[in-house]
Amino acid sequence: MNTSQVLIVGAGPTGLMLALRLARHGVAFRIIDKNSGPGEASRAMAVHARTLEFYQQMGFADELVQLGIKIGAMHIHEEGRQLASLPLGEIGAGLSPYPFVLSLPQDEHELFLIGKLARAHVEVEWNTTLDSWVQVDSEVQATLTKNGQPQHGVFDYLCGCDGARSTVRDVAGIAFSGGTYDHRYYVADAEVAGGNIDLHAHLGANAFALMLPVRTSGMQRLIGILPDRPDGAPAPVFDDVRGEVENLLNIRVNLVNWFSTYRVHHRVAAQFRRRRCFLLGDAAHVHSPVGGQGMNTGLGDAVNLAWKLAKKLHGQAGDALLDTYESERIGFARSLVTTTDRAFRAIVAQGAAGRLLRRWLVPHALPYLSGFQRARRLLFKTVSQIQVRYEDSALSGGHAEHLRGGDRLPWLSDGMQDNFIALRSMDWQLHIYGEPAPELLHEARILKLPVHCYTFNAAARQAGLGRDCAYLVRPDGHIALALQLQESGAMRALALRLGLDFSVREVDKMISRPV
Repeated sequence: MNTSQVLIVGAGPTGLMLALRLARHGVAFRIIDKNSGPGEASRAMAVHARTLEFYQQMGFADELVQLGIKIGAMHIHEEGRQLASLPLGEIGAGLSPYPFVLSLPQDEHELFLIGKLARAHVEVEWNTTLDSWVQVDSEVQATLTKNGQPQHGVFDYLCGCDGARSTVRDVAGIAFSGGTYDHRYYVADAEVAGGNIDLHAHLGANAFALMLPVRTSGMQRLIGILPDRPDGAPAPVFDDVRGEVENLLNIRVNLVNWFSTYRVHHRVAAQFRRRRCFLLGDAAHVHSPVGGQGMNTGLGDAVNLAWKLAKKLHGQAGDALLDTYESERIGFARSLVTTTDRAFRAIVAQGAAGRLLRRWLVPHALPYLSGFQRARRLLFKTVSQIQVRYEDSALSGGHAEHLRGGDRLPWLSDGMQDNFIALRSMDWQLHIYGEPAPELLHEARILKLPVHCYTFNAAARQAGLGRDCAYLVRPDGHIALALQLQESGAMRALALRLGLDFSVREVDKMISRPV
């Protein structure tokens, strides 16, 4: 009989993040993958600020940053000429401890996470497939094959992190509606003459091309549309696109380490939860590569689900808490797929509308907007995912100053205080900015909630926090309740409604350390 509480299927970034967070919360699990070992090629590269903030909670964000490359600027080209340039650098300064876009290839990223998981004394079970599974009221019964040998396991929950062709989703019978873009795309890691630390994009009718640094060794990632090929043509190789990509981006490719082609899809699963089964990452949603959102969204799924599973399995929450995973993440996934789909179609559109976007709007509007701090901050908030909010969630309520329940807790750092330090406990906590009300402190003591009080000053006001306001903060750093007047009773009501126990278990105090 298997004693693990959770079976994680898939050891890509999403599955590894889920495993790391569950380990921190003291949940027993197995993580399996059908492959023989970690991937050796990389599709996803962008690591955004919100992801790094999650890693900061676990104590290793800065270490990961050292492995990657901070993108310096974005340059837009058409027909070999530069249309516009947007400095990136620390575009989100003051909004996040990580105000930049980091480029890190997925294979190096995965190896890093696997190493952190090994420090938590957990190994990925490679060469292990999920063949079938059924769920009954109290458990999931799974049939596995590990190194050719059949196994039977019983788990409390099953988490499908097994990609766009998810076995977990197929067995659950969950629809994966959407579509596939007309074009086929190529991706290559190549050595380019002269080097580069910026992002370069060519926009054209059916002639999209992208280059950005992918490895500290100097390799560049090249992405573009594969030209139409006649039926029966041999499998494409890089030389089939070399001339076009070199002309479009005005580069010379010296060496190609890896080349592949693929179709781009835009799909969202009809459900992210079916009783004891959850879908995360590409198993739940796939979309265009615009903005580098895919992997980061999957990592956000894992963070959202992990603490909720832990609370439920530790007997500190009712089943309604698990329902909030789907309600919070599916809405964001649908919105993201729609947004990236529209942007991607516009970028490669033919006709007058496409030409207007590429030849007038981009070269004129982008430099103009980049000169305004508000526009630059909005761009960073959107792409970095620090603007993801769950205001319609059953967990969210209240409005204090510029913040609502469901918003990410804004970062406050003024040299004297840093409110993100408290988030490293990955526990429920109450933040008060200014003078605490005795009645609210009394309620927090009864609920066994850790309380963190901060000085209200100009930096707090700039962050959007309210004077003498209180914020009940979830383990993932989102605000559950925003209390304008520090009104008591709301936290107790939330706990009763969802069966929540905010307290930290003694065993959690022992294991809740950086992995």
